[in-house]
Amino acid sequence: MTIKVVLADDQELIRAGFRAIIETCDDISVVGEAANGVQAVQLAPQADVVLMDIRMPEMDGLTATREICARHEHVRVLILTTFEMDEYVFQALRAGASGFLGKNMGPAMLLEGIRMVAGGEALLSPKATKGLISRFLAQPAVVDGAVPEKLSLLTDRELEIVTFVANGLSNDDIAGRLFLSPATVKTHLNRAMVKLGARDRAQVVVIAYQSGLVR
Repeated sequence: MTIKVVLADDQELIRAGFRAIIETCDDISVVGEAANGVQAVQLAPQADVVLMDIRMPEMDGLTATREICARHEHVRVLILTTFEMDEYVFQALRAGASGFLGKNMGPAMLLEGIRMVAGGEALLSPKATKGLISRFLAQPAVVDGAVPEKLSLLTDRELEIVTFVANGLSNDDIAGRLFLSPATVKTHLNRAMVKLGARDRAQVVVIAYQSGLVR
C-alpha cells in the first residue's frame, strides 16, 4: 500500500525538496502541502503521515500536532526541525508525535523515517539522547495521575519490555536479552500498548518517563 504524506512547512522551497525526494519512490506519495498549522490540520485526514515543521505562522506545528493526534488516531506526525535539541520537539512527542528528524538528514533517512513512522515505530534522532528525553518528559508538570494506574495493568513481562523500549532498544535487541523471539516481544508490546492507550512506540516512551518508570 502507498503511504500518503502531507508536507507542512512554511517554506515552499523546503516542501518542493521533500516532494522531489518522495516522488522517487513507488510506495510513498504526497497528497497535500500546508504552509501553516491550520492547513496541516485541515489536510491531515487525507494522510498516513504528516511531515511537520514546528515554527509556522497562524498555528505552530506543536499545536497542530496536538490537534491532529487528538482527532485522527490513524495519522502519524513526524516532526522535521533545524533545532533537534529544542524543547518544543519533546513537547511535540508529548502531544502525540511519533518522532522527529533534523532537516539536514539525507534523502534515504527521510524516506526510511516515513516508512518507520507509518509502520508504528518511534523515530528519534541520534542526537535525542536518553538523558535529554528524560529531562523534558520527567518534569512534574507533565505527569499524568492516571499513568501509574495504567502501568499496574501490565504483566511483569510487559512492564519489562516497556522499560526496554523506553531505553531505546529494538524488538530484536529485547528478544536477545530476554531469550524470546522478536514476534513474542512484539505481541507483549502490542498488548502493553493497548492497556496503556499508546498509539505507537513513541507514546510508550512518553508514558514510561511521565510515570517515572524510566529516568
